[in-house]
Amino acid sequence: MTASLIKHQSRPEPPRRGGAPARPAAAAPTAGRSGSARSLRLVAQQEGLLQIHTAPFRGSFSGVFSQALRSAGLGSRVLISQFLKGGVDQGLERSLWLCGRLQWLRPAVVGCLAEPQAAPDADPGDLAAVQEVWTYSREQLLAGQLDQLVLDELGLAVELGYLDAGEVLEALERRPSHVDVILTGPAMPAALLAMADQVTQLRRGF
Repeated sequence: MTASLIKHQSRPEPPRRGGAPARPAAAAPTAGRSGSARSLRLVAQQEGLLQIHTAPFRGSFSGVFSQALRSAGLGSRVLISQFLKGGVDQGLERSLWLCGRLQWLRPAVVGCLAEPQAAPDADPGDLAAVQEVWTYSREQLLAGQLDQLVLDELGLAVELGYLDAGEVLEALERRPSHVDVILTGPAMPAALLAMADQVTQLRRGF
């Protein structure tokens, strides 16, 4: 949440007859005096941020998950989409709900995805499963249905060929202004880093 500072000043007195300069305007009276001009006022403005949490290893998600769960517990509508985490054969129809406000979605694949989509031994069903997660996440984002959206390993999914980089960038550029979007993972395209309002880098050994 940001706040803008607005200062109200009294209008200067017009010049006196004979060309005498006007007296300097008196200092604005402090708040609380009767008949005084309005003093400083804080105007709250809500605006969502695009945040990136990245690391040279696959492990930047756990802290963000705690943040998302806390937001849901406070009443926010949250969607967590993990693009490459499998092993539970979940898919959209079996997504999990926590706190009644947090939807946790993973692709309907039998194991975690780490190889390029075009690898010779890749399962063609894996591509469809990842794109199902993306399509749903994109629709929820652009429809303004969310307060917070977490996209785990989005950059890696682009790098491995499961998602189109141009389509991802276009959707994030069109996101509603009130939605917080958090991207996590070890690989982040330069275009996403340039778009972000905040980048947090986790480093081992420090």
